[in-house]
Amino acid sequence: MLDLTYETPKPKVIAGAKHDWELVIGMEVHAQVASNAKLFSGASTQFGAEPNSNVAFVDAAMPGMLPVINEYCVEQAVRTGLGLKAEIHLKSAFDRKNYFYPDLPQGYQISQLYEPIVGEGEILVDMGPGVARKVRIERIHLEQDAGKSVHDMDPNMSFVDLNRTGVALMEIVSRPDIRGPEEAAAYVTKMRQILRYLGTCDGNMQNGNLRADVNVSVCRPDAYEKYMETQDFGHLGTRCEIKNMNSMRFIQAAIEYEARRQIAIVEAGGAVEQETRLYDPDKNETRSMRSKEEAHDYRYFPCPDLLPLEIEQGWVDDIAATLPELPDQKKARFVSDFGLTEYDASVLTAEAESAAYFEAVAEGRDGKLAANWVINELFGRLKKDDRDITDSPVSPAQLGGIVDLIKAETISGKIAKDLFEIVYTEGGEPAQIVEERGMKQVTDTGAIEAALDQIIADNPAQVEKARVNPKLAGWFVGQVMKSTGGKANPKAVNELVQKKLGQ
Repeated sequence: MLDLTYETPKPKVIAGAKHDWELVIGMEVHAQVASNAKLFSGASTQFGAEPNSNVAFVDAAMPGMLPVINEYCVEQAVRTGLGLKAEIHLKSAFDRKNYFYPDLPQGYQISQLYEPIVGEGEILVDMGPGVARKVRIERIHLEQDAGKSVHDMDPNMSFVDLNRTGVALMEIVSRPDIRGPEEAAAYVTKMRQILRYLGTCDGNMQNGNLRADVNVSVCRPDAYEKYMETQDFGHLGTRCEIKNMNSMRFIQAAIEYEARRQIAIVEAGGAVEQETRLYDPDKNETRSMRSKEEAHDYRYFPCPDLLPLEIEQGWVDDIAATLPELPDQKKARFVSDFGLTEYDASVLTAEAESAAYFEAVAEGRDGKLAANWVINELFGRLKKDDRDITDSPVSPAQLGGIVDLIKAETISGKIAKDLFEIVYTEGGEPAQIVEERGMKQVTDTGAIEAALDQIIADNPAQVEKARVNPKLAGWFVGQVMKSTGGKANPKAVNELVQKKLGQ
């Protein structure tokens, strides 16, 4: 395990405020379950389909149509709970959340209020090398998504697309343990990473498959500590919810703005109203959407169309046995087994595909050297070309071959970069390319010495300067490398330069 320090960040200072204020943030992450079918019907969940083409009779609320639970969606929720070290409830139940929504034809949402499928868990949020914050998970419940209203196709009417209606969502609710904008973004980043490792949500925020509601309040110093002691929310300020955030950058900006807005109200002698707000990224401000409803406003009651959901512990254990190695575990192993820094291990484990690629390159090789080439050369080039690791033109075997040639001193670091470019753009087997194109580095000390002697003979003034100032010896190294086309063994060149200059 990594040696982590758990810390509570210092209270965030809001510029321009009369007093010191602390931020208190809770998150509700809505994660679309990775499933081919919806929560209560067999309709497809394919993104980008023709409007209203992925709609079963039950999704459209046709008379007499009854929901049937999708077992795989339940399994995915359990898998998520296990990945977050949460309590799995062997008995849960579905409730009707009653409200009018134009793109939810039945007039209510089937959700879980009283008996969610997953209880309390936790997530470790990375706040820097060796530093993590523990955020408590209150619950995870399953619910159906609503459809989509389209308002920009006609000036006089709106359209409704029911393709998302009934798609399974996991609502992952945190405790108000997050203390700043950066930590909120880091929390969603870590949650997305874990869900993608588990395979329970693809984490595509652009498509709306992962989005967050952010609850923000401000309070005076020490109020949060009193809340932690008593679990009495009365110690915290009035919260406002910012709906449907699907960008880490916008999450931070919205929290910053909302905190300043609330502080300005309170310091002016006003009172913050509990409400739901939307963030406008163009104006960088939040605006009121509606007053914040409480649970009783939705008139929750047990869904009469669905029996309580009962699962067996053996089934949960079977799911637990199939869990993959999760990011924190993998990062700790990379540090331990390959001798990587925590930072490098974090970069390599950010995505499961990147971690798998690195492991394939590093197997049986120098882990640090492999990490350097994956992170600096491959990731850098992929980012430049706006490509994903799964679309890499260089396979792990090819990059491993380049690492082998460097380790064997067949090629120098400079030649290796030229070789990487050839493999990236043209393909081919690295060792064969080196052989066919004469790219082997010169290790013959006689040839290197002859080149150095000629340079020394041609530059007597530079020799005298280097003998007075040893730092100037690097000029001779560069000249030898230039005269040999970068093929001379750098180590051998350095040793000969030191010897010849009497250093």
